[in-house]
Parts: sequence; structure tokens; C-alpha cells
Amino acid sequence: MKRQSQRHFEHDSNPRPYKRSAWIWVALGLVITASTAFAADQSAPVATTAGGNFLFVKAEIDGKIKFTSLKPGDVLTGAITRDVYSGDRQVLPAGSRITVRIDHLEKRRREANDHWPWVIQAFTPRHEAYPVFHAAVVTEAGGTEVPLRVSSFTLQREVEIYPQVKRTKSTPKDTAQGGDLEPRGKTPPRQTLTLEAEEANPAPCEGHSAPATVTLDSGTRAKVILMGQVSASRSRIGDTVQARLVEPVSVGSTMVLPEGTLLEGKVVRSRAPRMLSRAGSLDLTFTALTLPDGSSSRIAASVAGLEVETRSHLKIDPEGQIHGDRPGKAWMLINLGVTSGIAKEVDDGTQLVIEAIVSTATDASTAGTARFAAMAASGLFMLTRHGRDVILPKFTEMSITLDRPVSLPGPTLPPAAK
Repeated sequence: MKRQSQRHFEHDSNPRPYKRSAWIWVALGLVITASTAFAADQSAPVATTAGGNFLFVKAEIDGKIKFTSLKPGDVLTGAITRDVYSGDRQVLPAGSRITVRIDHLEKRRREANDHWPWVIQAFTPRHEAYPVFHAAVVTEAGGTEVPLRVSSFTLQREVEIYPQVKRTKSTPKDTAQGGDLEPRGKTPPRQTLTLEAEEANPAPCEGHSAPATVTLDSGTRAKVILMGQVSASRSRIGDTVQARLVEPVSVGSTMVLPEGTLLEGKVVRSRAPRMLSRAGSLDLTFTALTLPDGSSSRIAASVAGLEVETRSHLKIDPEGQIHGDRPGKAWMLINLGVTSGIAKEVDDGTQLVIEAIVSTATDASTAGTARFAAMAASGLFMLTRHGRDVILPKFTEMSITLDRPVSLPGPTLPPAAK
């Protein structure tokens, strides 16, 4: 009886089970909190950016700058490549000079890309020293300086990609189908700086009115910027895509869609990269737009052009579907080099295994089996290589085209502040 009561006392006085269960509940609470915060963090950028008077400034940098060699104190200068608007108001004209100074370097995780095969990416550092600055100064032609508060930016070598339309003998060299003048294929690369910024001293928004109803014809083009990353390997059919208009759309002298108009679309087709080096593909369509005053309309628009990083290796077909390009020479040479290494290792390894198991085996007798195993391993490696992915990072600039006419209510912006 004494021994039993002693065991009972020892069991009751042992706090470990209670501590263990307490830690389990604490861990569960942390997981739930982290999951909620992650979900909120994923949705926050789109909602925040859609709300304020953010400017999207794109400039071509002077000279050739190596991104990884930038250090605190370095100054970047360039020229703005397109007019910058806030609503229907032109804030900065194209050609204005921009100057930024690097404040410090920050260690960040590398963004997803498909520039090199997985063999190279496996040995690439997961983080990089990222230059950071929070201010920029734009100097207009007359000498007026406009300070900007920068919230985020990208610096990359960029090309413009357009659908490659097959010409016939009757089609003029510089005229596309339908008679519209437009570039084809890829333009020469340029080093660009894209800023998401706010005016340090914003001017009041002027009132604007338009007719009750305005119709945009089929084929009307607009310049938008993506508000989140989209890719063929991760995006699924039906996923929502959001973009923002960066240049107003006018009919004659009437401004119909001001800068800041939000467009919502979806992924229509998504095919991830497949074996046999077959590239991925992505098809986006925009189905609705929301004006700054909150009114919305249904539309149907497809992608007509992209501005992407030089090494993205993308192309667009006449229907607006985006495809990964074929693997280049460097891509194939890297995979062939890895294949040769696999074949060599499998050949030597097979001979060693056979000779260790079979005492009478020699190099000559195992050469055929080892060669067959090496060929099988290298062939399997090449067959399972996937093609290029289609990755469109956040802030990718694209041209879209209306696939059918749409009637819109004339926008009415808030009156000027008194």
C-alpha cells in the first residue's frame, strides 16, 4: 500500500505531461497566428497599392550598371521613358531626368526566375545584397525638380515582346494585320529602373467630367502593370490577376479611363513546363475594370505585349498566349555537360558494384553492362528535363487589347480640394 501511494504521488508530482501539452497548445497557436499573418501579408500589397496615389515611373538608366556591384553612396541617373500620370493629370513628362542615390544594402531572398537550368540554380546563393533607396529627384526640361518618396523599385535589363505575326506577300513590311502599325518580336534590350513612388508635394486633383456614356472600340490598347506575380508553374486556371492602368485611355479629346483604374482578370490556360524540354505557357484575360470613383464595368481584353527581363526568354502568339521560348545554346550545353558527368559516374559505379559482388568479374567483362547502365541513366536525365517556365513578376508592364467594344460611364473625379 505504501509503495502504491508513493507511485501515485510521483505520478501526480511529475509536471512533464502538463508542460508537454502546454507547449503543444503554444506551438499550435503560433502556427495559426503565423498562417493568418502570412495570408494577410499576401493580400496586403494589392489592396494597399490599389488605394493610394502611387506613381509608377519607368526610366532608362545611363550607361551599363551591374546590379550586384552597387554600393551605398552610388548615384544612378537616367531619363523617364513615358509620361507619368496620376488620375487624368500628367505629373512627369517623358524625357525628364531622374536621379537616385543608394542608401544602403539589404540582404534579401532572390526572386524566382527561369534564367538557368536547375543545375546552376542549385549552386546559386538563395540571398543577395539588394540596394535600397527611399527617395528620388526628377528634373523636368524647364529645371523644375519634383521629389519622390520611393516605396519599391526594380532594376533590370528589359526587352519589349510583341506577337510575331506571319506576313504574306501582300502584307507591307511595317504593317501588321488589320493595318495597325506595331513592332514585332523583341526590341533591343535596355537597362530600366521602375519605381513605385509618391509625390513628396502632391498637387490637388482637378475635377473632370465626361459624357454619360463612352464607347471604347474593339482593338483599343492600354498600358497596365501587374500587381502580383503570375507563373505557368504555380498559377492555376481560374486564379485571379490584378493590374493597374499606368496611362490614361482617351477617345478623341475625352479621357475615358484615368491612370489608377484597376483591372481584374483570370488565368484562362496554364501549362507548367513538361518533360522533353517542353516549355510552359500562360494565357491571361481581363474581364472587369474599376474606375477610381468606384464604378465598374465588364470588359474582355487580352495581352498584346510585354516588357520583361532580357533573360526571361518569352514569346507571345497572335492570340495573346505567352509561351516559354526554346532552351538556348548555353542551356543545352549545361545539360549535356551534366549528362556526361552522370554517364561517367554511373559507368564507374556499376563496374565497382559488380566487381564487389561477383568475385570473377573483371573490367572487361563488366564494361558492356556498365555502359548500358550509363546510357540508360543519361537518357533518363535528358528525357526528364523540363522546358522554360513563364514567370511574370510583380510590376511587369504589359499592353492589353480590348477584344470587343465596351460602353463605360463617363468618369467623374473628385473636385479640387479648397
